[in-house]
Amino acid sequence: MALLPILEFPDPRLRTVAEPVTEFNDELRQLVKDMFETMYDAPGIGLAATQINAHQRIITIDVSEDKDQPLVVINPQVEPLTDETEKMQEGCLSVPGFYEDVVRPNRIRLTAQNEKGEEYTLEADDLLAVCIQHEIDHLDGKLFVDYLSPLKRNRIRSKLEKLHRQRV
Repeated sequence: MALLPILEFPDPRLRTVAEPVTEFNDELRQLVKDMFETMYDAPGIGLAATQINAHQRIITIDVSEDKDQPLVVINPQVEPLTDETEKMQEGCLSVPGFYEDVVRPNRIRLTAQNEKGEEYTLEADDLLAVCIQHEIDHLDGKLFVDYLSPLKRNRIRSKLEKLHRQRV
């Protein structure tokens, strides 16, 4: 297993739209394992392959307290199950140190595949629903900062660019 570098906003590679997974092989299963290791180490509750510069429709999630309920989400499709929305504070491993309120549907149905290519359906609400939608956004080249006002988004961009310059 390996820890993978996580791209940080405003890296343009985060805007890449991920391609569907068509081969479910040992290489894919190793990538999923590496993504879980990277996500847990970060620490985070979700990681999209786009965030590690692998532009395939792969997500790893674990919203459990004990980090013992890993969920592999490949080629996801989501549909809202209600018109009700929920405002929840979101953070992101690609936007470190920033947390902002985002409004999303609070109940969804996810259809996806696991690392073996087996299709499954899952109904989710609350934190899991938000996490799934947040990570699918990554696969579509979208970040949670895109839900913010241009002023807030530009402030976050400026602060992270300054931090990146200081690291170099």
